[in-house]
Amino acid sequence: MTSFVHVEYPSSHPGVARFENAVAAAGQMRKGFDTTKGLAAMLLAAMVAALVVVADQLVDTWADGHLLAGWVVLWVVGFAAIALLADTARRLAARSIKALDDWSRGVARKRADERLWELARKDERVMADLQAARTRQEA
Repeated sequence: MTSFVHVEYPSSHPGVARFENAVAAAGQMRKGFDTTKGLAAMLLAAMVAALVVVADQLVDTWADGHLLAGWVVLWVVGFAAIALLADTARRLAARSIKALDDWSRGVARKRADERLWELARKDERVMADLQAARTRQEA
């Protein structure tokens, strides 16, 4: 009498599946992250803090004994600074991120050109291809 045993083994390990799910979730979180917003918030906080410090120095000399009036003035300056400087901080952050991206692209392009040139110096076939491309470009 012949008997066959059919044992079902899982095709993936549960720990590996959990790890892959965690990596996929981290990747999705990274896609939703915008560096410009974070930088804009930091710049806005720095500008508001600077204005509040200056306003505190001015109110400190002006509000002798009138703590509530000084406190109200500081809060008004803080909220007004947030309202007025938010757009400026956003634009400054966007320009900064664009400038940094352009700079890093330029550095990467320069490195790639240097690597290609080093390869061309070692391999005459690559050098011939570069010379042919240069000839086509000049013609």
